[in-house]
This record gives sequence, C-alpha cells and structure tokens, in this order.
Amino acid sequence: MATNNEFAIYVRGLRKSYGNFEAVKGIDFEVRPGEVFGLLGPNGAGKTTTVEILEGLRPRSAGEVKVLEFDPDRQKKQLKERIGACLQDTNLPDKITVREALDFFGSLYSRKADTNALLKRLQLEEKKDAGYATLSGGQKQRLALALALINDPQMLFLDEPTTGLDPQVRLEIRDLIQELRADKRTILMTTHYIEEAERLCDRVAIMDAGQIIAIGTPRDLQERSATQSSIEIKLGQPLKDANLPEWTESVRTIISEDRRLITVYSKHPARTLVEMVKWIDTNGFELDDVRLSRPTLEDIFIELTGKKLRD
Repeated sequence: MATNNEFAIYVRGLRKSYGNFEAVKGIDFEVRPGEVFGLLGPNGAGKTTTVEILEGLRPRSAGEVKVLEFDPDRQKKQLKERIGACLQDTNLPDKITVREALDFFGSLYSRKADTNALLKRLQLEEKKDAGYATLSGGQKQRLALALALINDPQMLFLDEPTTGLDPQVRLEIRDLIQELRADKRTILMTTHYIEEAERLCDRVAIMDAGQIIAIGTPRDLQERSATQSSIEIKLGQPLKDANLPEWTESVRTIISEDRRLITVYSKHPARTLVEMVKWIDTNGFELDDVRLSRPTLEDIFIELTGKKLRD
C-alpha cells in the first residue's frame, strides 16, 4: 500500500469552515510526482479554497495535508521554497517593469531561476522593460507564469490559468503548460474549461459543494459514465433490410429517416465499431463516413450533479 511520503500531495479528511458554513467537506485525494492533476467544478465548489490550503495561504479546519512532505500550516517557509503559484488574479503596480517584477519576486527565495531564460521561454523578451499597465491580458498571464517559475519550483499551482483570456491566448498558455508538463514538474490546476482538462490533465477530481464526487483519468470517468458513447456510420446508399444484428456491448440503435445513417450507442465503442465495420464489409455496403463520440467531462459533470459546470 502506498504511503503519504510517496505522493507529491496527500490529503485526507480535509475540511474548511467559515462559521457555520463548510466550504470543504472532508475530501481525500493524492497527486503523484510529475502528474498534472485537475480540480474541476463550478464557482463555489471549494476548488480555490482547497488550493489555497495546499499552498499554505489559508489554514485548514481539520484533516491531514502534506505537500512535498511538508505540512502547509506548520512548514510554510520550507514549502514556499519548493512551490510556485499562479493565482486567478495577479495585480502588480502599473509602472513596475517585467524585469523588475521578476527580480523582486526572485529576491524572495533562496534560489532563483535564470531571468533571461524565463523571459525567452515566456515570450516576454521584447517586453522586459515595459510597464505592467501596458501589457496585454495574455502578456500579463505569461508574466504571472514567469513569476510562478522564478524559484525553479518542484510543484506548480495554477488556479484558473486561462480564465478571461481570448481563445488564441488560451491556446498559448495551454502550450506553455504542456511544456512544463514535459519538464516532469508536478502541477495542480483548477479550470472551468472541459477541453483544457481533457487535453492537459493526467487525472481529474470533480468537485461540487465542497465534496469530490468523482476522480480518475478523463478516459476512466468517460468509461464509468452512464452516458454511452455513440458510433455513427453513414452508408453510401439507403439500407434496405431493417433487421440489424445485435452488436457486442451495444445498448441502442437508431436508423435515420433516409436510412443512410446508423447510430449505435455502446458501452465499449471500440469493440462495437469493429463488428459494425465487418458487417458493412460482409454485406458489400459502401461506407461514406464513420464518427465516434465519447461523453465529455461536461456530460459527466451534468450526469453527476444535474447542473452545468459554469453554473
């Protein structure tokens, strides 16, 4: 059995209360070294509170928490040296330049990454002498990531790193996160964007009302979902015979009015698809198109909570 020392983050029975309101209700999870772990949930789910407790910014009410083997409540100084954080909102003085911000934040740590290398990596070289107020939204977010990396951290916390950015800038930030993932840094991120979690995260935990209601890889959660995957096959000519075979793992079959489109819902679509293609080949049908759709994390969240992720 794994022990808490084998995990980059180890959480058991974590609770956080504000008076009579319990924001986090006894959650358990672990994050492995080098893993990108996502916390998904609507506003008020408890994601940011959880992240701030892990960072040592907010005391917990109860539970056991270890981050890189440190207790965030009791060993803040040691933990600070080893982690970097990119918060939802990073606001700096209007006139501070990009380089000045990096130098100032770097002075807060016992070790400092190469500033010039960070400027190059975050595409901020041409803006190194620009004041903070003159930066675009995307440049400000890249600077926030550079500040999170200034101490060459072993672990990164990214709280909604692409919220409020236009689609092109979101893609740029996601590419940067994938580069950090390739560095084998441990990353815990919160996000509202389903496609972001599916693309970037090794595993995700879905939070709602202060509780974790599902945890696993995006594919695991898709396969555990009651929402079935669908296979759409479009034939070159209308289907004349209405008697279709019972394909393995299929639960429902629909034929379109023009009898050219067959939609099959399946628990294991890969197996069903193989049988469908063999059936088409055996019967000499002309195949125009094939489309396989799995339930998204958004579908799973709605299934589990009865509401949309952005509610």
